[in-house]
Amino acid sequence: MASTSSQKLLLLSLFMLFSAFYAKPSSSRLAKLQAEKLIKGLNLSPKEAVNGGSNEVEDESSRIVEKQFRFPVAGGPGPSVQELGHHAGYFKLPHAIAARMFYFFFESRNSKKDPVVIWLTGGPGCSSELALFYENGPFHLSKNLSLVWNDYGWDKASNILFVDQPTGTGFSYTTDDKDIRHNETSVSNDLYDFLQEFFKKHPKYVENDFYITGESYAGHYIPAFAVRVHQGNKAKEGIHVNLKGFAIGNGLTNPEIQYQAYPDYALNTSIITHSDYVSIKKSVPSCVQSTRSCDSKGGDACEDAYDVCTSIFNQIMSIAGDLNYNDIRKKCQRDVCYDFSAVEKFLNLKSVQDALGVGNRDFVLCSSTAYDAMVTDWMRNYEVGIPALLEDGIRVLVYAGEYDLICNWIGNSNWVHAMAWSGQKKFGVAPTVPFVVDGVEAGQLKSHGPLSFLKVHNAGHMVPMDQPKASLQMLKNWMQGKLTPSKAADKVSPK
Repeated sequence: MASTSSQKLLLLSLFMLFSAFYAKPSSSRLAKLQAEKLIKGLNLSPKEAVNGGSNEVEDESSRIVEKQFRFPVAGGPGPSVQELGHHAGYFKLPHAIAARMFYFFFESRNSKKDPVVIWLTGGPGCSSELALFYENGPFHLSKNLSLVWNDYGWDKASNILFVDQPTGTGFSYTTDDKDIRHNETSVSNDLYDFLQEFFKKHPKYVENDFYITGESYAGHYIPAFAVRVHQGNKAKEGIHVNLKGFAIGNGLTNPEIQYQAYPDYALNTSIITHSDYVSIKKSVPSCVQSTRSCDSKGGDACEDAYDVCTSIFNQIMSIAGDLNYNDIRKKCQRDVCYDFSAVEKFLNLKSVQDALGVGNRDFVLCSSTAYDAMVTDWMRNYEVGIPALLEDGIRVLVYAGEYDLICNWIGNSNWVHAMAWSGQKKFGVAPTVPFVVDGVEAGQLKSHGPLSFLKVHNAGHMVPMDQPKASLQMLKNWMQGKLTPSKAADKVSPK
């Protein structure tokens, strides 16, 4: 009997070991793998998975610690950097144990009365310095780490903030793992708290119009943050933020609808064949069902949805091979799709860190820990909060570069059209018209009331990098309420 029992225990142990060995990766492990692929694809080599460590910039006398700084900028038109207010700072998050949020603030090259714009980069877990130096910031960074003025930086039309968030991203850091964020409630509360303190620090901008912008996973951050700001205004919680609108670029906002569009976009662009399409489409119903379970149940249901729906994208990429899913016109070389290593090197220079006042802290352009932490947030639908904002007159712009696969224009167009609000029918029948830049069609635009959708020509995932002139004109026209076709469209040119 004893021998039989021992054999059963041995067999059970072997079965459990065998099952564990051959089990599919957990959602967390899958997210880690996806994060590592993202980081490698940008040619990054972060020393740490998240920005933590000791607190070297602590100042208990103030919740926000900011300094003006000066980067050496060579060549290009425009004012000297001495004439402009360039600020960098840390904000001590009040709803955290030991977290500090880092930000850049650049005063407008045009007028201090221009709107205040905040930019949020996605990932999740990628620093907004990615956009600052390669997309719409005041400078462009070359491989030899020299800076030149960006002729089409968004600071030519706005006073712009670039924020490192969630906690652990970029120069933002914490000394306590409990501060790592897992959902949009925490993310939007942190951003709202920061914004309140920022306007206390810079009261001259309180009356300026305010806009929220960003791209990619910021399709989650942006509407959640906009809802939080609007709620704060209505409840008169603190300083009234003059929120006028928000813009989502190539974002992930409504996964249920957007993941269904992957096979459609891949077929339309000849990435896959029709037989591939039929096969991959079989995974769509289970993805749809799992996203609905995620929205109703949360937790494990959201992890399951991440697994199920990610398989659709991965099936396409197994066929696409070395295709750059951020820009299908390009190929990745040995898994490297972009070389953004210069910003990592530049912001880890001691001279640069001394100028910014960040202490001896490694810069983490993309954090795999922050990415992984958002796995239960990934498949949630954040379109649900947008209709109430539209009804209150908050302007919404959704734009997408036509050559992006991962947050493609078809999926974005589909969720925008499916969104239920009082103007849905009129938006649906509104004409699609050319978006014109300097007399040339730069995109296709559809608008009704406060809602606009723009497909941008000749651009991938990062529209301001691929089409800088068009993106700046888009921003200017939209903020001025003039994002409509016009033969006499304002020309954007360096000043």
